[in-house]
Amino acid sequence: MPKKVRKAVFPVGGLGTRFLPATKAMPKEMLPVVDKPLIQYAVEEARDAGIEEFFFVTGRGKTIIEDHFDKSYELESVLIEREKRDLLEELQASVPKAGTIAYIRQQEPLGLGHAVWCAKRLVGDEPFAVILADDLILADTPCLAQMTAAREKIGGGNMLAVMEVPKAHTSRYGILSPGEEQGKLIEIKGLVEKPAPADAPSNLAVIGRYILEPNIFPLLEKQARGAGNEIQLTDALSSLLGGDSFYGMKFDGTRYDCGDKIGFLEANIAFALNRGDMRSDMRDIVKKIASEL
Repeated sequence: MPKKVRKAVFPVGGLGTRFLPATKAMPKEMLPVVDKPLIQYAVEEARDAGIEEFFFVTGRGKTIIEDHFDKSYELESVLIEREKRDLLEELQASVPKAGTIAYIRQQEPLGLGHAVWCAKRLVGDEPFAVILADDLILADTPCLAQMTAAREKIGGGNMLAVMEVPKAHTSRYGILSPGEEQGKLIEIKGLVEKPAPADAPSNLAVIGRYILEPNIFPLLEKQARGAGNEIQLTDALSSLLGGDSFYGMKFDGTRYDCGDKIGFLEANIAFALNRGDMRSDMRDIVKKIASEL
């Protein structure tokens, strides 16, 4: 049996410039989709996949994330006084247990690979997940839970969530050079960071869910710069190919790019339509707006 994936890393040090001025004083990870911030969806997905320890790689101005995942005694007292038990229980359930959450500062925004490397001492010598809150996935079974189940069946190794994207969009993603396919699993023969469409080996893109073995850390330790003069996680992953088992997994569900304004708006509509308490009203709103176009 492979080692269980018990730890997850959440890189949340980015500046969120695409959402200015909204993100001038608020982290982009705290932008709400319906009534929950993006980072809470990410933590809940991790928890539902069996993750026991939650590590946040933060930057300046991110203390609001720490406050969000802390107890709020004043607010809880008000909810008790007003007999809002449902809200109280929901609020308490959103806070990870004491001793299961930690924060580490990424002093410079040097890329995703650098952010993951910053969590090295917290992760230790065991497999771990990386979740990017910008990539919000609506699925019956959480994406990371699909990945951990698939990884267990094949005996461990590295696994990346992948999806097909338009060929014209390959320059936005890390792209797979695919090998043998086994159902939803695709052997990864190569990885290229943000290739031009003419140079892309496929249209299978890596999105923000990873399960990684700890031998990624010595490669990230080299601090080699890649695309955008940043320390790219994709480059380090490419160096692991040919060693441990390495697969991409086509997950069931719909991914919304909430690092993009249109993707963020689309996610709010989709998640509202997916909720029983909002579906009917939201349908009426969508139909009304569409009829006025």
